[in-house]
Amino acid sequence: MNPFALRLAGVLILALTNAQAQPAVTLSSETPAEFKPVISSFDFDRREVMVPMRDGVKLKTIILVPKAARGAPIFLNRTPYNASKKLSRLDSPHLASVVPQMNDTTVAAGYIIVSQDVRGKYGSEGDYVMNRPLVGPLNPTAVDHATDCFDTIDWLVKHLPESNGRVAVGGGSYEGFTTVMCTVHPHPALKAAVPFAPMVDGWIGDDWFHNGAFRQDGSLDYTYDQEATRKNDEKWWSGYTDTYEQYLRTGSAGDVAASRGLEQLGFWRAIASHTAYDRYWQLQAVDKLMAKEPLTVPTMIVSGLFDQEDIYGGPALYAAMAQAHPNSDKLHLVLGPWNHGGSRNTGRAIGSILFEGDTAAWFRAKVMQPFLDRYLKDAPTPLPPRALVYETGANEWQRYDAWPRACAQGCATVSRKLYLQAGGKLGFEPPAPGAAAFDEYIADPAKPVPYRARPTLAIGAEGSTWGEWLVDDQRHAASRTDVLVYETEPLKAPLRIAGQPWADLIASTSGTDADWVVKLIDVWPAEVPGNARMGGYQQMLSADIFRGRFRADITSAQPLKAGEPLAYRIRLPQANHTFLPGHRVMVQVQSSWFPLYDRNPQTFVPNILFAKPADYQKATQRLWHTPAQASAIELPVIAAAP
Repeated sequence: MNPFALRLAGVLILALTNAQAQPAVTLSSETPAEFKPVISSFDFDRREVMVPMRDGVKLKTIILVPKAARGAPIFLNRTPYNASKKLSRLDSPHLASVVPQMNDTTVAAGYIIVSQDVRGKYGSEGDYVMNRPLVGPLNPTAVDHATDCFDTIDWLVKHLPESNGRVAVGGGSYEGFTTVMCTVHPHPALKAAVPFAPMVDGWIGDDWFHNGAFRQDGSLDYTYDQEATRKNDEKWWSGYTDTYEQYLRTGSAGDVAASRGLEQLGFWRAIASHTAYDRYWQLQAVDKLMAKEPLTVPTMIVSGLFDQEDIYGGPALYAAMAQAHPNSDKLHLVLGPWNHGGSRNTGRAIGSILFEGDTAAWFRAKVMQPFLDRYLKDAPTPLPPRALVYETGANEWQRYDAWPRACAQGCATVSRKLYLQAGGKLGFEPPAPGAAAFDEYIADPAKPVPYRARPTLAIGAEGSTWGEWLVDDQRHAASRTDVLVYETEPLKAPLRIAGQPWADLIASTSGTDADWVVKLIDVWPAEVPGNARMGGYQQMLSADIFRGRFRADITSAQPLKAGEPLAYRIRLPQANHTFLPGHRVMVQVQSSWFPLYDRNPQTFVPNILFAKPADYQKATQRLWHTPAQASAIELPVIAAAP
């Protein structure tokens, strides 16, 4: 080794020796063990507490108290969607900017705002059960959302000296369900409830099924996100931009579920085991439960005419409670021109369909807040109408003494049948003798009709307009050969409907099972001056799906008789609409609405969720329109009183 290399090696050895001899140098953490925020400029105090329930479980509760609060009412929201996040809308020292938009008027009125994680979610202790049933046959424990709400209110009125001891409860969707549960054996301090778009019956027409057809796109991913972890840490993954392609390539709903490991989740196992309207669904149908309860808490049920998730629940809940308590002044219904969250946000439009002003802000300020103040602040505000319903088309609010099948003073509601006729015609005259007896199409499960123009983007995906699909332009479907289209001539006078439409179909299939999708549509004039986008727009107003195997008995699936015309009576979502002169009324009928609803294989299998590839078969579907076998849409038409 040369001398230079020897000297270099010596230097390195000395450096290493000195380094080992020196003590390790560390930097002190710049983050204190406990940071104390300066909040003197805040106009509210934020408190986070663990409220004990009767079984010892503690629920995380966020309380926002206005700095000037003295004798203030309390507005409580119980959520599975992270109470801390709900009360952190913006990073702001101002309470009005922190709370959800739903609470804009309650904040202005000086209310204390409270949000709580339901048991088993986020910061709350305990176990999570989807839409936990009331204590009883489906819930052998001693606790449910009713008891948890009672215990929470009891704690709040005892530990918030700034309050006046009166509580209102409210929230939307799942929170609408928990709101209704608060009114079961309610705490005496609960003075008002405002359930927005409540989940009421998951089989008949809310989140999970519609008349037996499984809402796979929206249910599988929601169940995954909600139940896989306490804090929704695991997120549904896809690998596809177009959910139509994803679900079609994967197979049945059960195949999609298995590909994501949903068999580990209790709620998916429940869905897969209860595809008919059996005791599992019947015993937790909220409308049936509430019809048996005394109505002691003033309740304002708020729903949207274009709610893409829970369009059935609010009207069904109101109908059941109104029938049980026909003379009560504590029950009110508001049906606005909103999608699922529209009443809690802004209400100027849904997609291309515009309304008169901000209908949601108006409702909260002029209807909801006076209702709350009446019961929580003894404000001298008048009672709201029994039913307040927005009339689309005319774009104005209507007040009703009852709903549906009623109208305002000076008019009458009559049922009129709009008949599906040969040649794609639609009219109030029954089918003429001698005309073609039926129309037919080939329904191919390999090429199902998309529920909206493709690509069908996942809920929450970038660019998704999930909240608009119930008013989508239906020309994408009308152009398909597997969709039957019927329409009137342009109307010469307004046609106003208010209430419950029904589809009465006489239909046959060459298979042994079939789905029927019926859509009631307002067709705009071919040219709309100043609004070119609306020229010829086929605006969906009311539509739903029915799974044929439940035609005879919704509690038990039965195969259809191939080739035999059978009668179907299909409830469509409620409507309050005026078809304007120059517009046409259209009806579309098809046999798939994919991928929102799973495909019917069209051959009878015990459980469609687990249909095999060979089960999916083409079928010839016929819609009959003869004098003896007339298919029609029954409309609740408003006419001048005689």
